[in-house]
Amino acid sequence: SKGPGDFVSSADRRTEKILIEELQKAHPEYGIITEETGIINKSNIKNRWIIDPIDGTMNFLNGIPQFAISVGYEEDNEIKCGVIFNPIMNEMFCAEKGNGAYLNNSRIRVSNKKKLLDSLLVTGGPKQSSKIRNKIFSEYINVSNNVSNVRKYGSAALDIAYVACGRFDGYWQRELNYWDIAAGIIILKEAGGFIDFFEEDESSPLKKNILATNSNIHEELRDLIQKKDIE
Repeated sequence: SKGPGDFVSSADRRTEKILIEELQKAHPEYGIITEETGIINKSNIKNRWIIDPIDGTMNFLNGIPQFAISVGYEEDNEIKCGVIFNPIMNEMFCAEKGNGAYLNNSRIRVSNKKKLLDSLLVTGGPKQSSKIRNKIFSEYINVSNNVSNVRKYGSAALDIAYVACGRFDGYWQRELNYWDIAAGIIILKEAGGFIDFFEEDESSPLKKNILATNSNIHEELRDLIQKKDIE
């Protein structure tokens, strides 16, 4: 356990070790940001791999088949390509800037839902250690009162990938780590979706509050989340 409700398994560490070794064979000079090891080659901030070896560790530990390996490549502070792989479902989501997004060998697009009221959303959190639990719960209630339904699946990487392929219409979550969603950023954009990071904390650049949608419901959901009466 890394903290209350925050676990790491030996599988996380083994998976991360393999990913780092293989990526370093190709580009030993590149920087790497990983969940378990931290930052490798800190001096290279131009070219960086962003790795989450198992996103959804709690699901993994409990035998729930909803977890993924996530690898994003960042160049000049922009994610240029990414891969999210669910080994249980044998589903690989991938994208490269300008070349579209794919699930296995099929092109994917976001959903075409037009109204927030008709939409199916997904979210996650808060962690047990969160200092803004009540704010997050209030936000959840407010959003769930204005949409068709909300799911909580336990893997941020797959949540954003599912928005990219149209299974969900939108996704929002506070207090995420950059490695949870780095690969998903480019996959969603290349699938025609919109993504925002709101209320960013400049002192914690690897912590993110994310809003990701099919683009049609983006403004409506953003306005709902940013209502000032949520405390």
